[in-house]
Amino acid sequence: MKSRGAGWRSVLSKVRGQLAKTAVARDRSGGTAKAERDLLRRSGLLLLSVPCEYGGIGASWIDIFGAVRELAQVDSSLAHLFAFQHLQIGSILLYASPEQQASLLRGTVEQGWFWGNALNPRDLRTHLTADGAGFCLDGIKSFCSGARDSDRLLVSTQDARGGFHITALPTVREGITVLDDWDNMGQRQTDSGTVTFERVPVAQHEVLGPPGPFGTRASLRACLAQTVLGMIYLGIAQGAREQAIAFTREQSRPWPGSGVETALEDAFIQQHYGEFHVALAGAEALSERALARLQAAWDEGDKLGAEGRGEAAVAIATFKVAAVKAGLDIATRLFDVTGARATHARYGFDRYWRNLRTHSLHDPVDYKLKELGCFILTGRYPVHGFYS
Repeated sequence: MKSRGAGWRSVLSKVRGQLAKTAVARDRSGGTAKAERDLLRRSGLLLLSVPCEYGGIGASWIDIFGAVRELAQVDSSLAHLFAFQHLQIGSILLYASPEQQASLLRGTVEQGWFWGNALNPRDLRTHLTADGAGFCLDGIKSFCSGARDSDRLLVSTQDARGGFHITALPTVREGITVLDDWDNMGQRQTDSGTVTFERVPVAQHEVLGPPGPFGTRASLRACLAQTVLGMIYLGIAQGAREQAIAFTREQSRPWPGSGVETALEDAFIQQHYGEFHVALAGAEALSERALARLQAAWDEGDKLGAEGRGEAAVAIATFKVAAVKAGLDIATRLFDVTGARATHARYGFDRYWRNLRTHSLHDPVDYKLKELGCFILTGRYPVHGFYS
């Protein structure tokens, strides 16, 4: 199945089909999706964002996020892990020195590394202290998506003077413990639990930079992260709608008072689907604009200015808000177009709302709307940060 060239799209289709077969059962059981993570490892799709010069596929962000959306239509947890792989690689491309990029990205290709995330900038409980020629890392991180069964971690930390650093470490290094404590109502196989660090040795070359996580181009990391979220939400919404359509066509029955012979002819059901269509068409169009602006900003490289970065951030925030609102509405109202029988556990239709609701709390949509309102009224772009 593995592909490192133009054939990756057919591989993606096969992986999507495999994930779809077990998504409902795995959502119910939770835990680490080891077999499915290994499927992604074998597929070669984890190398989409690795540039060709390091042995990767070198796909565009437009294609990468399109793949995230396709996987999220059937399995938003594995889409989340897949997307975070590329977010970590993007972070390396933005933060690491040329020598670090070569080492980490070639290692990803040659060793098949699956990257986990311990880069939670709101959690300031990790500290880096000087220790001989290197450093010592101590503390704890929460919401560490994909840390379990990962090969490498990106970890955000502070030094004694409050300086912010990103380190790239082997997950199995002594002193690192990945806890099995993720038990939330949605995104149940993202392993977004806790990682602890106890006197973990860190070499100088494992601290990313220069340039590090600063400057206009480096701030695109937040744009990548926000796009990850939006594409997962859009994929969930599309998947929920398609499952609802299939159920309505195949199993739904008309209400006795409807005066029609099939559910497909019910005026209220048709109205719901019309509203779903309008909401998703808007979110899909906004996603295309956001991806185009993001790719353009990325392609600017070190020449990227405040305007290019700001236009990308505004487009991504607009898309993300639309995707959240459309997705939550469709995931809630899909039962209005499918009926009582659709609530049976074997269909797992409730997972769409649970997954989107859980993930959409990552950072408040209200603040995205505030940023957009500020831009409309004042022309000021969202302030650079890890969430905008």
